[in-house]
Amino acid sequence: MELNLDAEVLQAFGYAKENIKITQIGSGLINRTYLLSPLSADKKYILQNINTSVFKNPASIANNLKAISDYLAQHHPEYLFIKPVPTVNGEQMAEVNSEYWRMLPFVPDTVSLDVLSEPRQAFEAAKQFGKLSRLLNNFNAAILEPTIPGFHDLGLRFEQFTLALNATSEAQKEKAKVQIDDALEHKYILEYFKSYSHRPDFPDRVMHHDTKISNVLLNADTFEGVCVIDLDTIMPGKFISDLGDMMRTYLCAFSENETDLAKVKIRLPYFEAMIKGYLSEMKNILTETEKELILFSGKYIIYMQALRFLTDFLNGDIYYPIAYPTQNLDRAKNQFKLLSELYGNEKELQGIIDECL
Repeated sequence: MELNLDAEVLQAFGYAKENIKITQIGSGLINRTYLLSPLSADKKYILQNINTSVFKNPASIANNLKAISDYLAQHHPEYLFIKPVPTVNGEQMAEVNSEYWRMLPFVPDTVSLDVLSEPRQAFEAAKQFGKLSRLLNNFNAAILEPTIPGFHDLGLRFEQFTLALNATSEAQKEKAKVQIDDALEHKYILEYFKSYSHRPDFPDRVMHHDTKISNVLLNADTFEGVCVIDLDTIMPGKFISDLGDMMRTYLCAFSENETDLAKVKIRLPYFEAMIKGYLSEMKNILTETEKELILFSGKYIIYMQALRFLTDFLNGDIYYPIAYPTQNLDRAKNQFKLLSELYGNEKELQGIIDECL
């Protein structure tokens, strides 16, 4: 879809409507994304509008990316880190009419996938996320600002669920009775995490926090991993954020919107490929505690996401967009089924991890 943008946004980056073609692209739900094709050059750019209802302090994104970019340029200059293109005034973002925009270089001869179709893609994606973590292993994560405070804080998510449960109607409770029971029964996942959280060898690292397959660029011909993209959620976190989110989004052939729960199953070849890809970069970086929690990372993130969907349903669907009234409840059912599949295959999954280690 070709369209026009506010001329002032383009001017901030040194372009005018007359000398550029603009096309809306991307499947992300948070930021609006456009491809800019200057008519006078082969080079293309990505222009993104930052969603300030999600990212309430856009400056934190710019500050984090600059700090990481400077570090990688000094210590790992060969790594392709997609850093923002400065405005004509040398700023990391442009503010126009209280909206925030940033421009990024377009990486030619690459593709991003919305769905995985073969285990090798899971290997390549996991390898890229692992590689970024490895290269930033000695970076001081504490200097980064949380771009979404509490994003993967399971304690906070359980507290939000409890508040929603106490405030919702009896009718909503009745509709979600089975899932509410599931949420309460699995609270031990939070307690288990707390028992590890203060161990000295369970450090905060620089985490991407959104490791779905569409956030990795692959070579268009070979499908070999090229680099990680969509870096807004890079901030301090535990390793389980990235690896757990990969498990949540790579292991089932169907997304959280699938309502036929019989289809929600773990694909063992994808799990093995993902673990091998991640550990090809991180095996010698992870601590003994982190290695112990590899499979737990999937339980943590899947349970957290189930809680978030259930909480939103109880709150009247105020966060996640829905296409029909019970969609968030159905999403919660989907994630609890995925969680049960992880437990049902636990022995085999742990065996794969042990073999890879």
